[in-house]
Amino acid sequence: MARVARISVVVPVHGVAEFLPCCLDSILASGEPDLEVIAVDDASPDAAAQILAGRAAADPRLRVITLDRNLGQGPARNVGLAAAAGEYVWFVDGDDALADGALAAVSAALAAVEPDVLLVDWQTWHGPAGHAEPNPGRALLREVPARGCTLAAQPRLINLTMTAWSKLYRRDFLRGLGVSFAAGIHEDIPVTCAALLSADRIGAVDQMCYRYRRRPGSAMTTTSRQHLAVFDAYRRVFELLAQRDAAGQPVSDAVRAAVFERAIWHYTSVLETTGPGVGRLGLPGLVPRRDRRRFFRRMHEDFVRYRPAGYRHPRGPRGAKLRLVERDAYLAYSVLEPLNQARVALRRLASRDPRSRVDDGVAR
Repeated sequence: MARVARISVVVPVHGVAEFLPCCLDSILASGEPDLEVIAVDDASPDAAAQILAGRAAADPRLRVITLDRNLGQGPARNVGLAAAAGEYVWFVDGDDALADGALAAVSAALAAVEPDVLLVDWQTWHGPAGHAEPNPGRALLREVPARGCTLAAQPRLINLTMTAWSKLYRRDFLRGLGVSFAAGIHEDIPVTCAALLSADRIGAVDQMCYRYRRRPGSAMTTTSRQHLAVFDAYRRVFELLAQRDAAGQPVSDAVRAAVFERAIWHYTSVLETTGPGVGRLGLPGLVPRRDRRRFFRRMHEDFVRYRPAGYRHPRGPRGAKLRLVERDAYLAYSVLEPLNQARVALRRLASRDPRSRVDDGVAR
């Protein structure tokens, strides 16, 4: 009888041939026997097919699924999930990489905790010749009890990054959620929120396990109108909350407030800058200049539409920023946002010092 893999790593591949060998090496070099790797060639236009064929021939743990047309990263993940046989699934983007010892660390945590969702620590990686920035929410990972918790017990976990790659999912649990990855960008958000809201046990590994490669040209670093998709992603999240209410399974007031604030704060992170300002690190913002006023108005409309009864603003700069969104104060936001970016940039610079810590628990 064939041995069932403990972990299925699903790698969607499109236009990342330059980085794919590094990604595959980081997964397969571990020698983990209870592992299957499913690479979904999403009609990649480069040399990815040849790279995958060569690696699959050399390592039977790697299986390649070739799509005849480009579906996008979200649907490619769905294809990989449908084919996965492992007890747990980890989605790894083809231009990223696992850290040394990552698979051993997560395997030990899965055995000890048996969670529905396992959160992992990560870093933003600027390539072998660049620097690495720590996960700004890593302090939250240390707050997760050794035997795991629920989102109701730790509502602030919703502030961790909404990315698919920053967590492992129990396969049957994920399939049973009834929420799939959508096409386009910000497709991780509904799946992440549904998983955290529904999990009976959330575990965490505070060892750095994943290297997210921030590179020019990727969808998440490119100025584009596609970023308006973040509103539709959170619309699906709020619909999920309404469905839970209708089914007699409402979330607590604390969780509802945390999800609401996370959505609005995520919008501000995508907008980055408005009006006369410039984007992070001197680059244009993610939202095209001509669309920023419209984007801000959508933020305001969602604030009014989804604000929970009894919601109270947090203190400090975060609360002040959210009040501007509530009032639709676009001009004031445009003036103040560059100052806020400078504050964040200084904090990130300080975080590169191992003696310092960044613990606001908020990541994109």
